[in-house]
Amino acid sequence: MTEKLSMDWFEERESSLERGTEERGHMRTVANNVILHLHPTRVPAEALRFTYTWGLGGISTVLAVMLVLTGLLLMFRYDADIERAYTSIQALETQVIFGSLIRAVHHWSANLLVVTVFLHLVRVFYTAAFKKGRAVNWLVGLALFLIVLAFNFTGYLLPWDQLSYWAITVSTSLFDYIPTVGSAIGHFFTAGPQVGQGALRNFYAIHVALLPVLLAVTMTYHFWKLRKNGGISVPERPQCQPVERVTTIPNLVQIEFTALAVVVVGVVIWAMLVPAPLGEMANPAHSPNPAKAAWYFSGLQELLLHMDALAAILLVGIVLVGMALLPSLDRSSAGIGLYFRSNKGRKAALLGTFLSLDLVPLLVIADEYWFDLPTLLPNLPSFIASGLIPLVVVLLAFVLVYFAARAGFKANHSEALTGLFTFVIVSLVILTVVGVYFRGPNMALVLPF
Repeated sequence: MTEKLSMDWFEERESSLERGTEERGHMRTVANNVILHLHPTRVPAEALRFTYTWGLGGISTVLAVMLVLTGLLLMFRYDADIERAYTSIQALETQVIFGSLIRAVHHWSANLLVVTVFLHLVRVFYTAAFKKGRAVNWLVGLALFLIVLAFNFTGYLLPWDQLSYWAITVSTSLFDYIPTVGSAIGHFFTAGPQVGQGALRNFYAIHVALLPVLLAVTMTYHFWKLRKNGGISVPERPQCQPVERVTTIPNLVQIEFTALAVVVVGVVIWAMLVPAPLGEMANPAHSPNPAKAAWYFSGLQELLLHMDALAAILLVGIVLVGMALLPSLDRSSAGIGLYFRSNKGRKAALLGTFLSLDLVPLLVIADEYWFDLPTLLPNLPSFIASGLIPLVVVLLAFVLVYFAARAGFKANHSEALTGLFTFVIVSLVILTVVGVYFRGPNMALVLPF
């Protein structure tokens, strides 16, 4: 009898193990199918080199997922009412278990996502990954960057503290400088002439309802289009030299899961050490000095200090249109998958960096202390003296960088565009740094230490 029970037990145990093995095998098959829907079955070995992609696309995806998950948790405790928004954040920070950590993870993931998506766009340009049938995905990438900025912009107001209230007040006031439709657009977002309950309600609805849908649709199309294009671009080789390919599972998957673990752990540790900022409750009657825009708009705010608002908006529009038209402006198939296209392209990029590091700080200082164009040119309308002339000077600087690269290094059109692109990007970074760290009371230039 005992022997029979023992045999039955072993048979049941063996059957249970077999069922568990089958279930794990089924789950593994499902997981593999999902992965192979996102990636080709085999990828170029060179595409796995970390110093080629820096994992920026994958890191951005991980951060986006973290933002969605932490955002859902925050929604359970947040109250989008100007009388209770600030206190709900305080309660989240002090009374909810892990509430402060969740908010910090959400805050820092959002800020880091702006950086990684921006760097991802820069990497795509420098490796010419927008060429040869990938122009649409370049435009989708630009759209994703703008959506990420919109996410940060709308979420910035939600804590309803002094920092967020006045940053959004400064930022939304920029709409007023757009001719004809600017005020209407600004009033649509703020639901009135100033930031109040209507603005908080609108920003919250856009942040948690509209933008997540746009992000999901755009990211899905981005991944699908990348999959249809055969994965990321790599340096092209002669037909007689085949590209070495390796299986996606496990080669690419191992790298992706390693990056995922590093990003999640890194962000969580940083969030534990550096809580998300929360100042005093918003006070519309008391403006801080200086009242600055969010850091990712500090470059635009700095630009507004040096030229008329309409001219600054025109300049930003010209740059955005130029970036959108890059696939049409640079149709050369040479240099795909190679950083800076060639050695000449690398020299052109160094030239753009050098000129930006020299010219931009010099022009900022000169405009602050030495030149006042409206005073020097009192007979000219303000828009011409402080708007059109600075705009023309900046556009001439763009032309100078392009032709300096062509003449100085015998660079071709594509290589010279690399120098121009670098000049614009480095200039944006410099203006952002100046706006964040070197502007003090009354927006005067100060040392940050």
